[in-house]
Formats: sequence, structure tokens, C-alpha cells
Amino acid sequence: MDTKQRILGLDVGDKTIGVAVSDPLCIIASGVTTIERVGIRKDCGKVIDYVREFGCSTVVIGLPLNLDDSDSVQTQKVRDFRTMLENKMRSLGPLSRVKIEWQDERYSTEEAEEVLIQADMSREDRKKIIDRQAAIVILQRYLDRSSYCT
Repeated sequence: MDTKQRILGLDVGDKTIGVAVSDPLCIIASGVTTIERVGIRKDCGKVIDYVREFGCSTVVIGLPLNLDDSDSVQTQKVRDFRTMLENKMRSLGPLSRVKIEWQDERYSTEEAEEVLIQADMSREDRKKIIDRQAAIVILQRYLDRSSYCT
């Protein structure tokens, strides 16, 4: 395990969860994977596996708000996911110390799409990794505004 703690970033959707992780110095976010959703309990278990694998001290979840700061239809689903993740981690002893924080995710998918278009990626290929790229955007925004690891 690294001497400094990493941060895991999540873009939680109905069908998939994009996953990103910071470097040990918490400067750069990198994509890890896209989890295919099968059920909230199993999905949280997969996220916990990544928390363990990378030795993460914090999980940052993109919060899908409307432009006027009100909740969207997806907001409550993501809040429910966070609650389940917190409950599962609390029951696992050492993981109960892992912090879970929100990051505004507005325009993250659009920003991710633009990056992939600039990389000259085909529409078909973009569809396969857009959620992972959105997780990178969410986590990078968090890292840019946070002095957690510095």
C-alpha cells in the first residue's frame, strides 16, 4: 500500500458506475473501470473491493443536481447508493473510517464526452468508457478544490 492515501471517485448511474482513483499525492485522477450495475448491495461490494485494492481513505461520489441546485430524479437514487455504501463500510470495521463526500457532477458527462471527442474516439468507443471518464472529471474537480493530500 502507498504511504499516502488515495481517493476513489464514482459516477453512479442506473446501468453503470464509473470508477476513478487518484494518484498517491492526490494530484491526478485516472480511470479504473466501469462497473455494470446488478443490484445496490453487490454494486457497493464491488466499490468496497476497489477501496481496499487502492487503500482509499475517501470516496467521492458525483451528486447529480439540477441547474437550479434542486434534486433531480437521479439524485435520490445516488443518495440511496451512498447510504448503502456507508452502511456496508461501517459494518466492516477498518473501512468505517473511510470518508464519503459529494462532488457536484453537473456537466461532467458533457466534459467527459468533449475530452473523448478531442481524442478522436468513435461514438461506439466513447459509449464504452464515458462513465469512467465522467468519474475522472468528478474526481479531478474534487482534487482541484481540495487540499486533503497536500
